[in-house]
Amino acid sequence: MDVDSALAAAQEQGLDLVEVAPAARPPVVRIMDYGKFKFEQAKMARQAKKKQHVIHLKEVKYRPGIEDHDFETKTRHAREFLQEGNKVKVTMMFRGRQIAHPELGKEVVDRVASTLADVAKVESEAKLEGKSMIMILTPR
Repeated sequence: MDVDSALAAAQEQGLDLVEVAPAARPPVVRIMDYGKFKFEQAKMARQAKKKQHVIHLKEVKYRPGIEDHDFETKTRHAREFLQEGNKVKVTMMFRGRQIAHPELGKEVVDRVASTLADVAKVESEAKLEGKSMIMILTPR
């Protein structure tokens, strides 16, 4: 149908003439209430946003000479973060001359990975960056 008759039909019904496929030859248009269409699109986008889960990166910091109780507490927090579906960044912080013995920090980081092996897998192995060693865990 030609453009003038389509516009007349849309105005007669009190609706809008909306171009659906401009690349087609001839272009495809539809008679609809455009305001209602936009409202429905926004409503569907809000519903989709409610159902999505954003993965955050949570950080747990350790020291090379950490005591058992502190280790258990921090590891329990990391376990909770993983069970919520978040990634966990395990940071081993070295201070002063502790950086001369990175193997001590590596032991603690490996102990964290083995303790959380039932709920997490290692995304990136522990690597030394400046005065800290970083490892990232993701939920299974």
